[in-house]
Amino acid sequence: MTGTLIGCDSKSTPSDSASTASSSTSISTTLASEVINFTRMPSAACSNQAPSGELTATRIEAANTTRSEPGLYEGPVWIKDALYFSDFTFSAGFPSRIQKLDSSGKMSVFMEDSGSNGIAADAQGNLIAGTHKYKSLSKYNINTGERTSVVEKFNENLFNSPNDLAITKDGVIYFTDPDYQTKAAPGGQDKTRVYRVATDGTVSVVDDTLSNPNGISLSPDEKTLYVVGNQEAGVLRKYEILDGVPQMGVTIAEGINVPDGMAVDCAGNLYVTEHVGKQIRVYTPEGQQIATIKVDANVTNAAFGGPENKTLFITGAGAVWKLDLAISGSAY
Repeated sequence: MTGTLIGCDSKSTPSDSASTASSSTSISTTLASEVINFTRMPSAACSNQAPSGELTATRIEAANTTRSEPGLYEGPVWIKDALYFSDFTFSAGFPSRIQKLDSSGKMSVFMEDSGSNGIAADAQGNLIAGTHKYKSLSKYNINTGERTSVVEKFNENLFNSPNDLAITKDGVIYFTDPDYQTKAAPGGQDKTRVYRVATDGTVSVVDDTLSNPNGISLSPDEKTLYVVGNQEAGVLRKYEILDGVPQMGVTIAEGINVPDGMAVDCAGNLYVTEHVGKQIRVYTPEGQQIATIKVDANVTNAAFGGPENKTLFITGAGAVWKLDLAISGSAY
């Protein structure tokens, strides 16, 4: 494959978008203002005890959807002592809210009308989300719920429907932009792409050859980027990052039936959700499948959480599952 790599002429800068725009968003959970030091990967030594064989995750009954409209839970991220995730329906505009599942198993609505899909977090624990409602990346203050636009455009056009994202320790953002929710608002791009957002807001293309790129994750050492996509003929690609620049992608696994989200453990193993297969395929960093994790509905994404980040939380069609593992992993 050939990809449009970072450093090409196709790019947008902060002046191309209203990167400082903010809006007041309804937040139903009152949080005390506090400083959160968020890290994607746990700091403790890695046990390297990866799962193997076929496993089954347990549904968290308290998290079952109460909506009457069909939809999906998406974009889980574990911050401090709770799991945050998007909850959107398939009705016009794909209306979305952010739910919170705390460590006691209590569910609450963290934010109404977020318009979000995938969620990550910055170093202060603020939510960074792909927001199809705004066709942008948005930041939601973890204490106040205030929304600020992170980046909105590439080549003077709005994005399609930003989906999933990964953030480096230095604040560089990688995200996917498929067309699944592109009808949520007017405008969009002529292609689906994987993008990189530099710390100064400059947007560059990582890959424009992967149809509907979806899940995205970084290796624990942040030297490799992983992306899944290509719908029914799903593939897993890896991109070596040299001097901060992702190189041409290499396919390391194929035959994934509609790959969706992805998590990574501290040893670099990848947990790829197979949407219609109702399972997660666990791969080594080289693309060898070593385990399968079953659930009982269509599955979207995964994240590690809990006291030691050894509980794998899985989101899907109006449900959250969990599986305790012997290895820790990324909080989104």
